[in-house]
Amino acid sequence: MRQHHRARLGTALTLTLAMACAGCSTAPEGRSPEDPGAAADSATTVTSCGRTLAFARPPERAVTLDQTSTETLLELGLQGRMVGTANLKTKVPDLYRDAYATVPVIAPKIATAEQLRSATPDFVVAGSADLYTGDRAGTREELGALKVPSFVSAVDCPERDGAGKSPFELLFSDYERLGAVFGVGERARALAEEQRAVVAKAGANVAGAARDGRPPSVVYLYSVFNGMPYVAGRTGLPHEMSRIVGARNAFDDVNEDWPEVSWEEVARRDPDFIVVGDLSERGRPGDSAVEKRAAMAADPLVSKLPAVRDNRIIVVPGIELDPSVRSVHALELLARGMKDLGHVR
Repeated sequence: MRQHHRARLGTALTLTLAMACAGCSTAPEGRSPEDPGAAADSATTVTSCGRTLAFARPPERAVTLDQTSTETLLELGLQGRMVGTANLKTKVPDLYRDAYATVPVIAPKIATAEQLRSATPDFVVAGSADLYTGDRAGTREELGALKVPSFVSAVDCPERDGAGKSPFELLFSDYERLGAVFGVGERARALAEEQRAVVAKAGANVAGAARDGRPPSVVYLYSVFNGMPYVAGRTGLPHEMSRIVGARNAFDDVNEDWPEVSWEEVARRDPDFIVVGDLSERGRPGDSAVEKRAAMAADPLVSKLPAVRDNRIIVVPGIELDPSVRSVHALELLARGMKDLGHVR
């Protein structure tokens, strides 16, 4: 009886979801917008991480699978088209608080396929492809079979969605594509241009940042877990932030976003300054900026580094060090902090 009940529930969810998504379709991977078989009767067609998504009309029942995607849609004023959010890591900023309160939370952490389908979405948005797995929200293929388009940030697949573009430009392309899908293109373009201006202003640091023919080096301390530091490698957004402001990521030889390293290795790299990501609201041991400062002060090698001894530390919200609509704020803090520390003439 229990198995029969589950089978009926799954069938009901599938039928409900398919009915909710009658106005949308997902074109097969590899088809281009010019392919008449992909979206002959669609009003809008966009690409997302190698897939072509076609829409006969703007979505009305969108679900976001992570905080990054949630805040992007809220910034675009789309809370009225959202029927679910998931995976909130920290509190949403005051700017989005009232809008966020109007959207149901389908899962406080990572959403399952059943939680997603119970919201009957006609569009699903995520910052990374790893949220679309069989043991999470379901694969993109499974959602496509139900005629539910699934969007992934271009930052997560630069090789397929804008090779040669900087991470910030990929982020801005997300705004513009989502703007086209929801019919708010003008607002999305304005947001992209506003943030491009912030990036350009931060780039003014470059001219005065180098000393003795070399840029100042920086370590980004994202988290401390079980006593071990996690820092920014060459594939994360902070690496690009460093380039923009004329600094050098001290771990630019590590081909990961946030590799675990040792305190001894941090000391060996002897950065000119340190950026600490404050993840206080996430609430795990070692997440707060205060705890990270204490960990550095307690280490016999790192505590002797000039950057630690002389308090050459810049604190930024940790969540802003991952690609999101808020990342330009961390970039501003980085540029300003470098000036305050005397790294920019």
